[in-house]
Amino acid sequence: MKTLILGLGNPILSDDGVGNRVAQVLEDKLAQREDITVNETSLSGLSLIDLLAGYDKAIIVDAIQTAEGKTGQLYRLNPDAFNNTRHVSSPHDVNFATALELGSKLGIAMPKQIIIYAIEVDDVSTFGEEFTPRVKQAIPQCVERIIKELNGNH
Repeated sequence: MKTLILGLGNPILSDDGVGNRVAQVLEDKLAQREDITVNETSLSGLSLIDLLAGYDKAIIVDAIQTAEGKTGQLYRLNPDAFNNTRHVSSPHDVNFATALELGSKLGIAMPKQIIIYAIEVDDVSTFGEEFTPRVKQAIPQCVERIIKELNGNH
């Protein structure tokens, strides 16, 4: 099974770069696995279609901010969690769920299985490459959970 691990975020906006950092750690740990590609990007929306195309499975890692979440909390989600966010107000405002739907409707070979690991973050507006303490502590936990996922245990 051809698997993509994709870390999302902006690595110069404090906690927003947590997905990128998890991907970097996983790239080192999974270097011997030829069936796994690890990538990171700060792209979103329609640009994700090209990155996901051709893979059987995708594990996406990103920062998240929820109303009730606690900084450092780890979530395991699937794309259905974002169904109520589908909308397009302009061609520049295509969210993840809409991009997946569009890729499928265009006949692009999108992953059959997509899992999202999201880490609850605190600061996504301060310029800097340092994470807040609880987010930094969540990185090894997220890496471990993804490795277990890849080994069939989640």
